[in-house]
Amino acid sequence: MKPTELSGLPAGVPEHLEGEGIEELYPPQEEAVQRGVTDGENVVAAVPTASGKTLIAELAMLSAVQRGGTALYIVPLRALASEKKAEFERWAEYGVTVGVSTGNYESDGEWLGSRDIVVATSEKVDSLVRNGAPWVDDLSCIVSDEVHLVDDRNRGPTLEVTLAKLRRINPNLQTVALSATVGNAPEIADWLDAELVDSTWRPIELKTGVHYGNAINFADGSQREVPVDSGGKQTPALVDDTLEEGGSSLVFVNSRRNAESAASRLGEVTKSHLRDDERGELRELATALRDVSDTATSDDLADAVQQGAAFHHAGLASAHRNLVEDAFRDRLIKVIAATPTLAAGVNTPSRRVIVRDWRRYDPEFGGMKPLDTLEIHQMMGRAGRPGLDPYGEAVLLASNNDTMDELFERYVWGEPEPVRSKLAAEPALRTHLLATVASGFANGRDDLLNFLDNTLYAIQSAGDAQLESVTDTVLDYLEVNGFIERDGDSITATEIGHTVSRLYLDPMSAAEIIDGLRGTEEGASRGGEYGSRSQLEGDAEESGGFVTGNELLDESDRNSDEESAADGDESTDEADDISALGLYHLVSRTPDMYQLYLKSGDREEYEEVLFERETELLGRTPSEYDDVAFEEWLAALKTARMLEDWASEVDEDRMTERYGIGPGDIRGKVDTAEWLLNAAERLAGELDRSNVVAVREAKKRVEDGVREELLDLAGVRGVGRKRARRLFEAGIETRADLREVDKSVVLSALRGKKTAETVLENVGREDPSMDGVSADAETSRAVREADADETDGQASLGDFN
Repeated sequence: MKPTELSGLPAGVPEHLEGEGIEELYPPQEEAVQRGVTDGENVVAAVPTASGKTLIAELAMLSAVQRGGTALYIVPLRALASEKKAEFERWAEYGVTVGVSTGNYESDGEWLGSRDIVVATSEKVDSLVRNGAPWVDDLSCIVSDEVHLVDDRNRGPTLEVTLAKLRRINPNLQTVALSATVGNAPEIADWLDAELVDSTWRPIELKTGVHYGNAINFADGSQREVPVDSGGKQTPALVDDTLEEGGSSLVFVNSRRNAESAASRLGEVTKSHLRDDERGELRELATALRDVSDTATSDDLADAVQQGAAFHHAGLASAHRNLVEDAFRDRLIKVIAATPTLAAGVNTPSRRVIVRDWRRYDPEFGGMKPLDTLEIHQMMGRAGRPGLDPYGEAVLLASNNDTMDELFERYVWGEPEPVRSKLAAEPALRTHLLATVASGFANGRDDLLNFLDNTLYAIQSAGDAQLESVTDTVLDYLEVNGFIERDGDSITATEIGHTVSRLYLDPMSAAEIIDGLRGTEEGASRGGEYGSRSQLEGDAEESGGFVTGNELLDESDRNSDEESAADGDESTDEADDISALGLYHLVSRTPDMYQLYLKSGDREEYEEVLFERETELLGRTPSEYDDVAFEEWLAALKTARMLEDWASEVDEDRMTERYGIGPGDIRGKVDTAEWLLNAAERLAGELDRSNVVAVREAKKRVEDGVREELLDLAGVRGVGRKRARRLFEAGIETRADLREVDKSVVLSALRGKKTAETVLENVGREDPSMDGVSADAETSRAVREADADETDGQASLGDFN
């Protein structure tokens, strides 16, 4: 079928597709059209990566827009949202407008109602529904990308419930679901009342196999010789072989440390394949990577990149990841050693995918556990992209014949596991049942159960007994904590329940925060049937996991007891002087915060910190004999200390070394703490607590990463934590000072005329121009000395907290 044979699209779109070089639709695309994707029919497209899933989605959305409707494209990652928005914006010349929304869970995103196509994460869409976004009622088409992620125990329930709610809001809504790896596609299609396009067709050949000895043994029986020297390693040999043919490689490993060490070693392979012009570009890229953060991670990444290699994991800052991904797509970087985050949907094609590590440590399993077939197939799908490669190869590594046989059986010939709903878990229901009641989707127990009948769980469960039992347990919890009220069969959300739902908080997090702010000594509803956080939430894997502020997670969930919340009227007197550390610890022990690990030797260190600062913490310390709860309390304390360091201007490099984390982890914890402290501020205000001011200040310090004296300066757009400190050292302590001080002093502190002019303009200085201004020598010397003190490793005040 030729693009010009398509009907129901905006005028000019078929011709545009032909202009992009699409002479004929791919077979899966043509089948989707035949099954009604351009006529408003529901379609599940289970087709391989690079086989045209995105165009299927675009045909559905553009035809919906042509009929006068609005389309919503749901993605699993923020990075993917930006990528898809840029891709869809090429339709602007045909009058199609595109909007993207991924953050601010309290907003109703009213402005998005003016867009024809909206791109958003499932969490954002869920929050839009909770906050009553009026344009959601008018949607005519939704597309769910990577729909197999309903199987994810952290984010899956949100996607599942969101799809069910959207389809209930508008029974005529067209639903299109996309996935490259789903083992039970007919069941997913049955759930969504959809036509199924289930295809294995690819535009270019993907060869899968196992490297053993000196050759790749492919599934079709063929071999490719890739010799490995005596004592040599398979991965460098395979990367070198790919480079000999002008291709690039993705190497998947099972940990951050392995990704970083592999990139360093592979740089020795790639550097001999670089052209002179590429070396120059890579030096510039390395400089840009070092400028992202003053950390060893930045330096290690830059060192590898100068050799033509890179690593990629959730500990990197988003700017690191974007620079690396762009350079890899441009084939400037020749190889990336990555954890599975890179297999989660971002467009990073390569000639050859090498799955070096097919086991990963699983604490519940008690050791190294084989990865799911679905996850390995996601990695394999990154190999070979049309127009970029003549073919793709996905290779696993074996060191003996038995392992090679196992890899063929498990992954090369194996089928991906069926996608299973994770909605019946209590943590998921706790959040989504409250939201369902608060947003008006149900006002009674029977209503709730009827709504849950629209979920994948209802399709897959053998009976209603388990779901009813779990639902009743969660409703009891919500009622005891004052989030809902029941009168017979009627259920309504309380005022605080509505607030918790709008804030996008786990009710257990809200209960913990409220109890801490009230200063209660005992919680009426702690523990019980729910157990610890680690039992409730499970472990968050680096595969894409979850996200609040940080879209790429890889810490295990830690646990915390549930504190009683909004149900009681009696409380002890709250402390007049609530500390920042106490607030950071409070939010760090909620289920919504992924705590830092307690590593070997940490327990003794943080027991000492606890002894010194226990009076600052908001709540009772668990008994040391309750080993799990006590370790979780200490893990929350470690996380709180990291936040305190950030808010005390401790250098990022020192923090990454002190806590054994990457700059991306710092940013993720800070973003999550900022969100939770914002929620705490809202809850404190609603409960009329006098400590709302202390909460607001702690939030602001985390947001800006500064001590109290810099809060005013750091709030000026374009200043930030380091520039604020330089201004302060130069004697500029307030915004008023910035507007009045001699410009030469400002220039000395900010070190650039353009930067100084921008900052002065943002602070409202009448004449921000720096024309003819020279730096003040004495101020410049003082600022340099202050910087040198920090560079030389002298402790900042934050080190003494």
